[in-house]
Amino acid sequence: MPPWDRGVSHNKTGRRSGHCQISLWSRTLLRRGHPTPGIATVEGVTGQLDIPRAAVETSIDGGRVRGTRVGGVTLWRGIPYAAAPVGELRFRAPEPPQPWTGTLDASRFGPIPPQEISRKLADPGADVEASEDCLSINVTAPAGARSEPLPVMVYIYGGSNTSGSAALDLYEGSALARDGNVVVVSFNYRLGALGFLDFSGYATSRQAFDTNLGLRDQIAALEWVRDNIAAFGGDPSNVTIFGESAGGIAVTALLCSPRAQGLFHRAIAQSPAIATTYEPQRARAVAAEFLDILDVCEHHAAEVLRGIPAAEFVAAADELKQRVMRTAPGAMAFGHVLDDLLPERPLDVLSSGRGPTVPLLIGTTDREGALFARGPEVIPTTIPSIERMFARTDPDRRDAVAAAYRGYPGRPAAIELGGDAMFWHPTLEAASGHSAVAPTFMYRYDYAPRMLRLLRMGATHATDLPAVFGTLDSRAAKVLTSVGGRRDLAAVSQRMRQHWTSFARDGEPRPDWPRYDTTARRTMIFDVQDRVDRDPRAARRLAWNGYRTYR
Repeated sequence: MPPWDRGVSHNKTGRRSGHCQISLWSRTLLRRGHPTPGIATVEGVTGQLDIPRAAVETSIDGGRVRGTRVGGVTLWRGIPYAAAPVGELRFRAPEPPQPWTGTLDASRFGPIPPQEISRKLADPGADVEASEDCLSINVTAPAGARSEPLPVMVYIYGGSNTSGSAALDLYEGSALARDGNVVVVSFNYRLGALGFLDFSGYATSRQAFDTNLGLRDQIAALEWVRDNIAAFGGDPSNVTIFGESAGGIAVTALLCSPRAQGLFHRAIAQSPAIATTYEPQRARAVAAEFLDILDVCEHHAAEVLRGIPAAEFVAAADELKQRVMRTAPGAMAFGHVLDDLLPERPLDVLSSGRGPTVPLLIGTTDREGALFARGPEVIPTTIPSIERMFARTDPDRRDAVAAAYRGYPGRPAAIELGGDAMFWHPTLEAASGHSAVAPTFMYRYDYAPRMLRLLRMGATHATDLPAVFGTLDSRAAKVLTSVGGRRDLAAVSQRMRQHWTSFARDGEPRPDWPRYDTTARRTMIFDVQDRVDRDPRAARRLAWNGYRTYR
């Protein structure tokens, strides 16, 4: 049964999952009795059947790879960019992959990272398994000869750092590559406890633990792009990173990591909850909580952690998420930690105007919080959780912020407040500071198909993704437009993709989108009819001004 026919998934231990943003949409639709159709796919190109295909070979570091030309693009899938992080390499920084002999078949996605929802996040036509040996990269390039290398767009998927994969049909890059004349790259990185917990406090002479493993994987993927993308027609001196949700968080972290400097030249952060970065002491406390769930003694942690099956990590990670959500609403159990790779919080760096001079396109959806109000409380959307959030962060700002939301403490206002706390406010702070040092462009995605309006969700978290990728035949887009709106979504998508690829080309979206600054605060609003608003929601912005988030 595909994920679109199930609202809640269970792993082998029977633990309940709720963090997949797509399954939350599906669950909502199923409650209303609407169908959730699947689609047919060929080699990762959604909605295209019986299209002639041809093999295409090229040479990269490591050996030759064979991709597939189909539908105006050439696809390479599942190329290793790092050695399998297993055995002695579990919990260690990624190592270069071993060269291979002969020609590597790059026609299928590699395994996705271990996660509770596992294969449910893979493209339904890809038949992808989950494995710790998951560090692979994918390239989609326009077919045909070209006189000059093309801009490169590297996508980083979201999923709370606990779920997701580059094999999801929603992220299929053919429309971006073909229509925008760019090379699109995606890749897998380690998730959950295997990628985002700090076990360094349990290191011994025989077992070391590196921190920020997921972030290190992302840097390794960008290094692979630098060294190999020319073989696919891409320009290594013109690379844009873009990501949504946890992928947007990754974009802001990469902007602020000294190790990542020079690996990319522009950045797009979509709905980044960029406030989630922990001091080492806090990160190690979270790791200790994880060991408690596993019933592992800290004195034997190094030896035991290396041998625990991945499935047990996944089950324990779900329990840890539930505990953190109860005690610190809006905080991520699996976030970045301050270390040599990430010496400062990205929000602190960007909001103070100390980021690199890299052009930034950044924004959110209109009603970020609405998605999370219909499942496990990943972000605070109820009065008790909002009160706990303020108690843990900035109690003095509570009254001023609450007064800016008409109807608070009513439920709709609480949902708006929670979404703004986690997404809009930190995004606004980052854009304001960064605009002083580099071209910055702010947006808000307001387009909501009839389905979302009927559900009173509006343009909520992640609903911009089909528009950005042009994946109108993906499962997500079919759900969103199941009672109308496909034509409008297609039009919005065309305009957004033109902006995204124009920005990737030269650091500027199309001319009708002005730069953001702290005087006019001009913001592009994407809807059936796009518009530019001056300082949208100014009263809310002023109410949040000075708010201190989690430390």
